[in-house]
Amino acid sequence: MGQLSRDVRGRLRGLTKENAERIGLHLVMAGRLLDVDPERAYEHTQAAVRRGGRVDVVREAAGIAAYRTGRFAEALRELRTVRRLNGSSEHLPLMADAERGLGRPERALALAASEEARTLDAEARTELAIVASGARSDLGEHDAALAVLDRIPAAERRGDLGLRVLQARASALEAAGRTDEAAALLAEVDPAELERASGVPQEVDDVVVYDTYDEDVEDDDVAVPSDAEEDEVGAAGERPAVEPGADEA
Repeated sequence: MGQLSRDVRGRLRGLTKENAERIGLHLVMAGRLLDVDPERAYEHTQAAVRRGGRVDVVREAAGIAAYRTGRFAEALRELRTVRRLNGSSEHLPLMADAERGLGRPERALALAASEEARTLDAEARTELAIVASGARSDLGEHDAALAVLDRIPAAERRGDLGLRVLQARASALEAAGRTDEAAALLAEVDPAELERASGVPQEVDDVVVYDTYDEDVEDDDVAVPSDAEEDEVGAAGERPAVEPGADEA
């Protein structure tokens, strides 16, 4: 539990001490494994959901892990549940990209144009713009895809996020058939830096894991299902061609 932030520990405080500690261990392991073994991280989040499905940070972890493993319909359900539980829209970029992953770029663009999107901080707005650019490319609107990226303020194109904007532009150019321009754009960028900024897993020391199956799940903490009206996404296309973190857009 000591490896969790004070905020997360506070969210688990309403559970029994033993249950909170078990959930905390699963969340810690999920966080450690997300970049190196997303599937195993997903299993840990599912174990946490079985014990604490009414807690927003638990459902948040489950939604992110589902997204990272290509379970886009499930990611949407979980992140919508998080939004209902805590009122936050911070995961709107992931939700929009999940819509793209399910082959629904129009819905991704609708989220990007929503009133909710205006409440995001600068970094999240840039992430959402990257997703919107990819959605425009999906629809064959290549000039619009580039225009979305052009509207990102210069102050928000620095550091790793700036590299991701650059990669998104290269992807938009490539989708438009302008492969030479795309290659030239990335020619002077260190590939290792680009991979790191894009979230490509890096080699790490061995991670010790433990069993994700709990025989003594407490009935009072079983997950609460999402509302029916937000469970429209259907099971088809759970693992589409769009890879999580590929162009994130």
